[in-house]
Amino acid sequence: MPKTTEMKLLELMVLKQDISSVIEYIGKQQNFLFQNTRSKDSKEETAASISNIDKQFFEELKKIREDLVLEPLTNDIAEVSAPVDEDRSAASKIIASYKELQERLSQSAENLNKLTEAYNESMAFSNLQVSYSELEHLSFLSLKLGKISEKDFDNLKNSLEGFAVVIPLGNDKSRILVASSKKGRFALETELKKVNFVEMQVPSGFKGIPQDVLDGMKRKKDEAELLLQELNTEKINFAETHKERLNYLYKKFSLALQIENVKASLESTELVYKITGWISANDVDSYMKSLDELTEGRIAIRNYEPYEVPSVMTGKEQVPVQLKHGKLLKSFERVIFSYGSPVYGSIDPTPWVAIFFTVLFGIMFGDCGQGLILFLAGLLMTLKIFKLGGWEKFGRVFMCIGISSSIMGLLTGEFFGTETLLEPFAKWVTGLFGKPHAPILKLMPNGDPKSIYAMFGVFGVAVGIGFLINTCGLVINIINNISRKKYGDAFFGKNGLAGAIFFWYVIGLVLRIVLLHHKIAVYDWIIIGTSLFFAAFASPFERALNHEKPLLENGFGTYVISSVVEIIEIISGYLSNTVSFVRVGAFALSHAVLNFTILTLTNLCGGQTTPAGILVLIIGNALIVVLEGMIVAIQVVRLQYYEFFSKFFHETGREFQPFKFDFVN
Repeated sequence: MPKTTEMKLLELMVLKQDISSVIEYIGKQQNFLFQNTRSKDSKEETAASISNIDKQFFEELKKIREDLVLEPLTNDIAEVSAPVDEDRSAASKIIASYKELQERLSQSAENLNKLTEAYNESMAFSNLQVSYSELEHLSFLSLKLGKISEKDFDNLKNSLEGFAVVIPLGNDKSRILVASSKKGRFALETELKKVNFVEMQVPSGFKGIPQDVLDGMKRKKDEAELLLQELNTEKINFAETHKERLNYLYKKFSLALQIENVKASLESTELVYKITGWISANDVDSYMKSLDELTEGRIAIRNYEPYEVPSVMTGKEQVPVQLKHGKLLKSFERVIFSYGSPVYGSIDPTPWVAIFFTVLFGIMFGDCGQGLILFLAGLLMTLKIFKLGGWEKFGRVFMCIGISSSIMGLLTGEFFGTETLLEPFAKWVTGLFGKPHAPILKLMPNGDPKSIYAMFGVFGVAVGIGFLINTCGLVINIINNISRKKYGDAFFGKNGLAGAIFFWYVIGLVLRIVLLHHKIAVYDWIIIGTSLFFAAFASPFERALNHEKPLLENGFGTYVISSVVEIIEIISGYLSNTVSFVRVGAFALSHAVLNFTILTLTNLCGGQTTPAGILVLIIGNALIVVLEGMIVAIQVVRLQYYEFFSKFFHETGREFQPFKFDFVN
């Protein structure tokens, strides 16, 4: 059986002049897991202290991209290399050019604000035809001219009602003239302070602004607005012209920044850096050769087996687990890692997961037309034509379950719920073995005893598949424990050889009784009793084989009680593990019922030749594909987790997650 990939630990001693190129090579290969990086707090402190020119370029380019509102970039940073002097020169020119444009924009905006403010204030005085200085010196009148917030005008007018007059100037209410008696000037000033009144200075003898002056000011304001608009257009053109170059340089300096962060996390002296990390044993030779060529021989490399690594031998570190597969099996890996990582050196369950997942889904979702939809969706995702938020990596899973669903649909005669389209195929196939009939396998009972037998036959096949899945889980557990020299766990206990013999013998006995009408013999009870005893009363035998003492860890009484409880758990557990697969047949039947329901509704709406009937057929099948497809997938995953993985997943390993450059948007 295939096992997890063999790993080795590499130790690299790299000169300071080569460290950046070595880290870049490691990141782009994406098959090396660093071991000797510093703690998180130490890395954060060191990264915060990095202040090189490349970091400054990165920050400047990031600000420019944000200001220009450029679209997010894809994570293809590995396609670029670390920046050289030519890139730094190009970045300097772009940054300087953009800063110059920003300076002109800022000055233009500031100039426009000043001209707009001056024009608005002038408009406020345009209708003042009496000399303000003459009014100001009236013995009985106190005048205040200034600015407030427009929203405070009504409140101020109400608060001064009865002893002061508030006159708005210009087209808005932000510039006002307030008149009150000399006696009320102190109360007036108090109210004005509440609204943050700002007094405006008016030239002596001022009587208003001539129209030609106002026209000239408006003309200057309009010219400033036009200039700002042109500069904003220039900014848009700058983004279009320099977008590709900006993105390219941004990726380069993002790469450089990550290289510096890795360097900061490594153990080092003044001249040498030390890198240690895990890598697949199959990649070691080519890796060492490439690094030697990259550094022109200026590197020292050693590799270690896992049992030679002190941290592994003391249990402080787990050897990372890598599963190497082709594209098809790799798409099923997440089913395993979402449950947990296998232990290093154990059997790789991915091939079994792929087979069981595909077969179980196909049985429960048997429809040729709906299966073709799933296959087509998977094909489009695999070809990256149809993108669905990262689900493209499961494209081949969709293709597999689509094919299995279509095959089951051919057997049951289902094609988008209809049972007539595939009749010629069914009669041709069945005609090869006897009297032609359709469908090949009848799921929906119709009063014919044969259809009842066929339906129960599906349930029997589902239970048989469940037996195979449970058996595979038990065999994997036994082999894993033997390879890890845990002989007690391999031979005794519920999931050990004793439990497996009990399970297999009981199933065989039931088949003998049902199919061959055998009676239970004395030797049957002996085999069942002996295997059940070693499965339930396993603790002292396991501890003896594992050289652990005392044999009865918690005393004889506790041992007997827990073992009796274990007997009940073993019997009920294996019974539920087997019967649980009846749901596979139940879902297959319910899928046929749903198809029948949709077809009935279609006929009630006029059949498949009317617009209403076609609409019902399309919507109904879409709901089945999406909603029932999700439910069936959940049930398949559940069966994998609880009936398969539970047999051998007793401890979790460490997933191999190699270092790679992650693009920063």
